Amino acid sequence: MLLGGFTLSAQNAVLVSQEVESSKEEDENPLVISGFVDAYYQYNFNDNAAATTSFTGAHNSFELGMANVIFAKSFDKVGFVADLAFGPRANDANGTGGFTTDIIKQLFVTYSPTDAITLTAGNFSTHVGYELIDAPGNFNYSTSYMFSNGPFFHTGLKADVALGDKFGAMVGIFNDTDSKTDIGGIEGKQIGAQLSYSDEKFGIYLNYLGGNEDLGDSAVVLEVGNQIDLTATYQATEDLLVGVNVTDKFYALESGNSNWFGAALYLNYTISDAFALGLRGEYFDDKNGLAYDVDDLTLMEYTLSANFTQGNLTFIPELRIDVASDDFFTDANGAATATSPAVIFGVYYAF
Repeated sequence: MLLGGFTLSAQNAVLVSQEVESSKEEDENPLVISGFVDAYYQYNFNDNAAATTSFTGAHNSFELGMANVIFAKSFDKVGFVADLAFGPRANDANGTGGFTTDIIKQLFVTYSPTDAITLTAGNFSTHVGYELIDAPGNFNYSTSYMFSNGPFFHTGLKADVALGDKFGAMVGIFNDTDSKTDIGGIEGKQIGAQLSYSDEKFGIYLNYLGGNEDLGDSAVVLEVGNQIDLTATYQATEDLLVGVNVTDKFYALESGNSNWFGAALYLNYTISDAFALGLRGEYFDDKNGLAYDVDDLTLMEYTLSANFTQGNLTFIPELRIDVASDDFFTDANGAATATSPAVIFGVYYAF
């Protein structure tokens, strides 16, 4: 065979053919780069930010959120995701004590031995809960009490299995929750599982996370923690999306069983391509003081958000009112109060 004036052997011809074919397949499966940046301003009418949920802990201040860039590529049966994040929101969600790990929001490889099975190894976002770390993944800019009490992410190995067109399952083994490394050794391993159903209108996910937990020098030594979580969405009409999240985190302690419980309803209504409204109502019961170290505490929060979208830019003005069963919040003078009203202005650009 002649190519550019050179004679190729049969073996070299095969290699050239393979390289050309590989190049074509690479072009069909390019490296995908995406991400976002976000920021916010909050004014709390107590003149003191509540700081009881994630990412919006500053009062009367323009604050940075997160700069996020995701590199993803799949080829034949394998793929990878490198999801890197920088900023205060990233530190709160991903922080493990060092810059080299704090910037990693997700870092994993996948392998699909069959069309129905996908194995994932590395660091990945949790399967538990309705809301996400990423601002573009949520309708409301502020986050719920359930989300803020975790989990955020896992490091380990999981297998996702498609059980037909509508049903699915996942099972995994992870290091200590929200940790890039296993601080508790083999006794700290967590087991995660999910059963799912989805069709044109419904998405239903029953989630589990449990195992031994080690809180180090904490006064409360948790032996076994379990969390059962139900997340569901219903596309009621073309414009109305209804979401539900119910979760129960319970512990087996030396002194007896304890738990915290939460439930939230989400109503998102799309008025036009450029404007939508969303309402979140949440109930959070921390009767044993596990989440906030206050016995017999219940919290309610009502969040009304608008989404104004222009191309890749979304602006989120938000009114949030938190109400506690006790004087859980504080004002600017340090006096206790049972309510915490605030307005938040969030913005993100996604690409």
